[in-house]
Amino acid sequence: MATVNGVQLHYVIGGKGDPVVLLHGWPETWYGWHKVMPALAKNYTVIAPDLRGLGDSSKPRTGYDGNTAAEDIHQLVAKIGFKTIFLVGHDIGTQVAYSYAAAHPAEVKKLAVMELTIPGFASPGRMPIWWGIFHQVPDVPEALVDGKEMMYLSWFYHNLAFNPSAITEGDMKEYVSHYSSPGGMRAGFEYYRAFPQDAIQNQNYSKTKLTMPVLALGGSYIPALGGNITMPSIIYAMKILAQNVTGITVPISGHFIPEEQPQFLIDQLFKFFRNK
Repeated sequence: MATVNGVQLHYVIGGKGDPVVLLHGWPETWYGWHKVMPALAKNYTVIAPDLRGLGDSSKPRTGYDGNTAAEDIHQLVAKIGFKTIFLVGHDIGTQVAYSYAAAHPAEVKKLAVMELTIPGFASPGRMPIWWGIFHQVPDVPEALVDGKEMMYLSWFYHNLAFNPSAITEGDMKEYVSHYSSPGGMRAGFEYYRAFPQDAIQNQNYSKTKLTMPVLALGGSYIPALGGNITMPSIIYAMKILAQNVTGITVPISGHFIPEEQPQFLIDQLFKFFRNK
């Protein structure tokens, strides 16, 4: 646990070598990376924090926009003793990772992002997802899902995954135990409520394209969305926001790439990090 930027961040660290920072998405915690961390740790120092408000990190009322959450991570990296990093984001972790890279471009060697439509840069014709709108409504989602966290969150684990068995009953209980804790669901929804603010921040950052190599990944099929929806959108956004972008569709995977296709992701990250 580290106190940074006015919050307490829980993080898991292991391995030895250049630092790789893994930023999880919703509705998950650092544990979303548990299948890829051991392999990465053989060659890198792997740092997987719980984003503010999520997992075992503290739950402030505010600060869920990309810039603030990215500053949490930036200060955490400095406190651990690193400066220049490889940075990886999944889902809302992608927004935080982009904000970090845009704010501190000289400190991010390479950026890997996956499975998020970047706020402010949705591809033309991309329809908003229902939960992206629902979660932005003040107070109502918390009230409706109170006491029903497992029922609600398990819908996402089952319907966004091409391989639902990749997220076990034990995994779901691990996640739900955190989101059902006091303030847990509210904190998760606050990231969605910050999307309009993120969009403004992203538009400002877009005036200067990222120059570090960017790897953008998306699942091949997301049942709840009826296809490969996120990949075209993330490629569309990153080609506006960065100069050097490589896109990869992850075969036989839905939204939860680190859990559904961990070995494929490990292989792609090793290749990406090592390429000159």
